[in-house]
Amino acid sequence: MRLIILGPPGAGKGTQASRIAEHYGIPAISTGDIFRANIKDETELGLQVKQILASGGYVSDEVTNAIVEDRIASDDCAGGFLLDGYPRTLTQVEALDTMLAAQGTALDRVLELTVDDDVVVARLLKRADSEGRADDTEDVIRERMAIYHRETRPLSQTYRERGLLVEVDGDGAVDEVTDRVVAALG
Repeated sequence: MRLIILGPPGAGKGTQASRIAEHYGIPAISTGDIFRANIKDETELGLQVKQILASGGYVSDEVTNAIVEDRIASDDCAGGFLLDGYPRTLTQVEALDTMLAAQGTALDRVLELTVDDDVVVARLLKRADSEGRADDTEDVIRERMAIYHRETRPLSQTYRERGLLVEVDGDGAVDEVTDRVVAALG
């Protein structure tokens, strides 16, 4: 199964992605995790990403597309994958379409976790305190939310028009959300 999980930062995508991936026996691919690993290792990419994230921005399509294309070409993705944090823009949707067409495959579903903005801000501020994540200040969170609504939400409409979008309420206990997701994906 080839899946995408959408939702604003802090909607629980990472948590649900790992559970969904385990359920279907596919790898969960998080561009955020890839970027954070590069930041931790202080790679050239990591230093660029750190500066971008500190200002509340997103990494360029060119860099992100290359990372995703390389990752989904891996042997462990032959039977499917779940993308978390990609695509974020319509340009990235087109790039992913091209990547999948080159592999002779297509997406099966696109899951969107819906969560109220104020709930997301509260979640991310709590996570910032507990995990010491310097990139999660309220101003940066609100800027990410604005970018999400402006650039990423249109993906929902695109995937809805293609008949691929499944929306699930992402508010509530983790197990409750997982149950909703599994039921919605069938």
